[in-house]
Amino acid sequence: MIRIGANPIGWSNDDMIEIGGETPLETCLAEAREAGFTGMELGNKFPRTADALRPVLDAHGHHLVSGWYSTELLLRDENAELDAVRGHATLLRDMGCSVLIACETSNAIHGQMETPLSERPVLPHGVWGRFGMRLTAFAQKLRQEYGLRLVYHHHMGTIVQTEAEIDRLMASTGDAVGLLLDTGHVTWGGGDPARVARNHRARIGHVHTKDVREAVMLKANAEDWSFLRSVLAGVYTVPGDGAVDYPSVFAELEGYEGWVVVEAEQDPKKANPFDYAKMGYGYLRTELERAGFSIVT
Repeated sequence: MIRIGANPIGWSNDDMIEIGGETPLETCLAEAREAGFTGMELGNKFPRTADALRPVLDAHGHHLVSGWYSTELLLRDENAELDAVRGHATLLRDMGCSVLIACETSNAIHGQMETPLSERPVLPHGVWGRFGMRLTAFAQKLRQEYGLRLVYHHHMGTIVQTEAEIDRLMASTGDAVGLLLDTGHVTWGGGDPARVARNHRARIGHVHTKDVREAVMLKANAEDWSFLRSVLAGVYTVPGDGAVDYPSVFAELEGYEGWVVVEAEQDPKKANPFDYAKMGYGYLRTELERAGFSIVT
């Protein structure tokens, strides 16, 4: 069974809080529900205790899907990371989530407006083993203490950006580390999301769907833009509005159960969030059902 959720980044951006900063959380939740979504991931405007968050989501008919967590395992071990994640993991557990979204950001540049993607960090060969062991140990502790499965979010501007780096991450970690498949980041990173789904299907525990406007992507690559500049220029959009071949991706996800989330950051002044939410939900539901998935509504 598939549940279709949304990320509030289309309404209010977490990396550029001024983008959509004036949009109330209630507007985001109400429009997402009207568009068809039944769950939301965390954003910067969400309360961070279960007692405060639950009535807000309940009022709009949403489950909490999960939420991003920035690891610093290149700088600290799994025990220090477990101490750092306690508040976040407690919230996810208490809200009934099954996965925790993690990404190593200790040296990432995706949040820097003036830093081109060519300057993103690349992990030296000799560091992968230690990083993989720490990430695996952290994932095991999360499962034991909170009942949460860690799903790793590969992302532009970080140490896991390319398809080869996704493969290296999976080879360097144990089965406790799941994979978040993000169609937009794979595509912009030069990879094939259908092939990633095929190669790592057994470890995919969460799916983010965003599409890529190929013309913007090619210009951003040619002129070496930063991640944030590219986002503002419209490199990403909702599924069905870009170059990603979603039928091929969904064909490789046979048997997947869980959330499929529209997470497509755009400038809300250029791309009306409600209009694009409806567009993304409609396309996603149609293609998932066409691929044989049952949708929980």
